[in-house]
Amino acid sequence: MDTVKKTLRQKQVLELLDQAKTLPKNPGCYLMKNKDDEIIYVGKAKNLKNRVSSYFNTSAKSPKTQILVGHICKFDFILTESDPESYVLENNLIKKHRPKYNIRLKDDKSYPYIQVNTNDSFPALEYVRRPKKKKGFELYGPYPTGSNIGETLKVLTKAFLLRDCSKHEFNSRVTPCILFQMKQCQAPCMPEYQTNKYQENLNLASDFLKGKKRAKKALNFLKDKMQTFAEEEAFEQAAMLRDYIIHLEKFTAESYDQSVEFMDEKNVDIISFYQGEKEVDISLYMIRRGALLGHRNFHFQLQDFIESTQEEILQILVQYYSNNNEIFPERIITSFDKEHADSLKEALHLLNEGTLKFSVETGSKKYKNLIDSTFEHAKETQRVRIKNEDSVFIGLNRLKSLLSLKDRPRTLECYDIAIWQGKSPTAAQIVYHDGVADKKSYKHYHMQERPEGNNDFAMMQEVFSRRVKHGNLPDVFIVDGGIAQVNCVKKVLDEMDIEIPVVGIAKARDLTRGNLKAKDISKSEERLIIQGRSNPYILNKCPSLFKIVVSMRDEAHRFSRRLHHKTEKKRIIKTWVSDIKGLNDKIKKQILQSLTMSKDEVAKMNIKEICDFFGLEIRHARIVYEFLHAEKKS
Repeated sequence: MDTVKKTLRQKQVLELLDQAKTLPKNPGCYLMKNKDDEIIYVGKAKNLKNRVSSYFNTSAKSPKTQILVGHICKFDFILTESDPESYVLENNLIKKHRPKYNIRLKDDKSYPYIQVNTNDSFPALEYVRRPKKKKGFELYGPYPTGSNIGETLKVLTKAFLLRDCSKHEFNSRVTPCILFQMKQCQAPCMPEYQTNKYQENLNLASDFLKGKKRAKKALNFLKDKMQTFAEEEAFEQAAMLRDYIIHLEKFTAESYDQSVEFMDEKNVDIISFYQGEKEVDISLYMIRRGALLGHRNFHFQLQDFIESTQEEILQILVQYYSNNNEIFPERIITSFDKEHADSLKEALHLLNEGTLKFSVETGSKKYKNLIDSTFEHAKETQRVRIKNEDSVFIGLNRLKSLLSLKDRPRTLECYDIAIWQGKSPTAAQIVYHDGVADKKSYKHYHMQERPEGNNDFAMMQEVFSRRVKHGNLPDVFIVDGGIAQVNCVKKVLDEMDIEIPVVGIAKARDLTRGNLKAKDISKSEERLIIQGRSNPYILNKCPSLFKIVVSMRDEAHRFSRRLHHKTEKKRIIKTWVSDIKGLNDKIKKQILQSLTMSKDEVAKMNIKEICDFFGLEIRHARIVYEFLHAEKKS
């Protein structure tokens, strides 16, 4: 039977090769699909015919490519005008289809910014984490963690008498607020105080955020103002300004005094990479306003690269800048060769439709020290991570070995059931891709309540029966529980002829409830339950796998219980209020917003107490009282 399958597959590959040879020699993207018509890989090429044909010819291929080819049953293609355009299209297709065999960048780190909306008549300084490009919005930053930018924002606002209220508060003011009385705001909300002075002060505050030289100008203005207050014997205001100046000078010293050679207060990204035996690390140094802000590091398994290292890294950078378009620097310096540096520049210009001005340069003698430092950072980061067994790939490769898989599992899904006394059962689906949470793929399931009450096994069968119908299945299923739960899920998959391994995660104390013994084992020890294995695998043996699996289980607990508590609260609390006749929805909502006790506790109140507690009129409180006591009589 295996020989027949192999022969049929060889015939199919030859057919795919014949189809590939008919493709045009133009640049573009290709989409590889499996037997279920799911897109499993998106690639780009300068010459589609040559690139796609290379997958199906007899030339030597990497193990990863061989595995990919083994799942390809058909392909599509899209033509582009140029090679850089194919990078942008590839990035958009990866985002849309999330193919299994493509490298997807997971970058959740964000830095704080200060934002000024110049569309407002009297703009405020606003603290934002993930700003979006909008017309009329000015951005300052990003600022490093620990820079105390939040406190500095408050000081700038007070020192330069800028507004600190929301748009709604600003527009609804009929009298100045207390900050005006404390001489910490100009009160631009009042027509009689609206002058050009506000814009002058805003410009000075903005200057402070533009680098060391501009900051000095703003500080000198405040010092002159402080001196004027002292001469006028307004000592309280002078002292207040003195404290502001001390804070701002400290911020300037800590944020702008780091020496970065050749930068001249430019915004620059320095990018280099190190290719080790098994992994590739990309290091990105961020220089803003001439100061070294910090760095970001990304690492990937070398065997995941289908194309050349520089081409794969270039695509990763396109993903990075498309996800973080607010942090485009004025200059990007890379260790790429000139051809790939030019491709990155053109791709990023296409990505931003030419709205941003920046340059992409290769490492030259002028920037050699910075490139060398970035390269060393990438190299040392990889060495330390692997030495400490903290790489996600170590854990995933261990899971591959434990389950005797052909390829390293990339997508894992973990499930947990939340139920209490048979009521409001819910389930959570947690998804990790390459050891990192893929929160966009998380999912909640509302489960059926069962006559017998708690029945984890029946509910586990229900959730997996529903899950497999959606397709795009993971490489491994993880369930919270022991061998009984694993067998339960495996039975559902077998009935649907789905060959995906299932493992369970349970603490040693949970295992003692069944036939497995846990003598001399720590009660808090986490273990992986694998079908066909006589003893569970002790996760402490592989810290990287422990970190991945345990974090998934804990995330599943949190996620499932969140929906369970919400559903239970709706069932228990909202039901009796919604049953009260004679109250409109607005009054019921008012009751629910103040409701912090059980129905029986509310029933013990008299009409006056109900009226005071919920802020109701007497007539409405009487309806609530009569409803609760009518139920008691019946």
